[in-house]
Amino acid sequence: MSALLRTPLYDWHKAHNGRMVEFGGWEMPVQYISIVEEHHAVRKAAGLFDISHMGRLDFGGSQARQFLNHLVTSRVDTMKCGQVRYGLMCRDDGGILDDVLVYAHDTAMGLVVNAGNRLKIVEWIEQHVGAFDCQYVDQTLSSAMLAVQGPCACEVLKRLTDADLASLKYYTYCPAKIMGLEVSLSRTGYTGEDGFELILSNGAAVLAEKLLEVGQEFGIQPCGLGARDTLRLEAAMPLYGHELSESIDPLTAGLDFAVKLDKPDFIGKQALVEIAKKSDRRVRIGLQLAGRRIAREGSTVHREHQMIGEVTSGTFSPTLEQSISMAYVTPESATLGTTVEIDIRGKREAATIVSLPFYHRTKM
Repeated sequence: MSALLRTPLYDWHKAHNGRMVEFGGWEMPVQYISIVEEHHAVRKAAGLFDISHMGRLDFGGSQARQFLNHLVTSRVDTMKCGQVRYGLMCRDDGGILDDVLVYAHDTAMGLVVNAGNRLKIVEWIEQHVGAFDCQYVDQTLSSAMLAVQGPCACEVLKRLTDADLASLKYYTYCPAKIMGLEVSLSRTGYTGEDGFELILSNGAAVLAEKLLEVGQEFGIQPCGLGARDTLRLEAAMPLYGHELSESIDPLTAGLDFAVKLDKPDFIGKQALVEIAKKSDRRVRIGLQLAGRRIAREGSTVHREHQMIGEVTSGTFSPTLEQSISMAYVTPESATLGTTVEIDIRGKREAATIVSLPFYHRTKM
């Protein structure tokens, strides 16, 4: 078994009492103080995450944009410099290989992929790049990525950069100087809050420490994978390996907005055209449990003595103080307000189908 990878902030995590765990081939902090406290910090103030384990690939060549447009379900060909776009990479049968973020530069392109899928995606790229004038470089091990998330994220970063953060729209990015460091700063995140993600080639630990220092007055807190998961689940953001996998297509996952069937051919398009015609596709739904027990991945969902689906993710929501889950169920059972039962380790728990997301942030 190969050794776990470490981000440039590994020593910083240890110095701040991060409890390290294996995740996607990396040694990452799951929490520092408690998942609930870190979760509330992001909802009420600001949280600082190390997300350097995410894969970062840069693409160049005269057909870099054309190549990514061929790989990804969303419209890459229409992106303007400074835009970030969510999309999915699919197999020929429509199964999801990964969900990704595409960054449009002047002449080049960037791609951020999930940590556990990076090597698989690199292999997929190798299989398909030959027909295009496109070269790529995997920058994951030579760079770092931080996220500052929460209602005070903008105020924290204002202390360190002259970049016009207020005019930086959601899903756009700009180059910025922070503490003299060259940073790619995007208004993106995975928490359901306003916030920013920063990519830089060096100085990540020094920057992280400075962010904590200037963010003290706002209540910033270093946050681990545990809070990242509870936050994204409240916001109903799908996670690869749970809501997304090679056995699930993006239309069934409810990600129609990121699938542009009217664009030129892309890998998986024909399969998705056929899937779009089907009326019997499972539906991703939200579940609010009557009690405090947590329905984890794999728990079965029942209605009138029939199994109608399966839970993909579940937690006790710190914000809502309720047990919540996402699940895939049969379309005839997906009506909002429907009462169902979830089998949790052999005991049934009542639940109600509710709308997604579970949590909506207050717009400033």
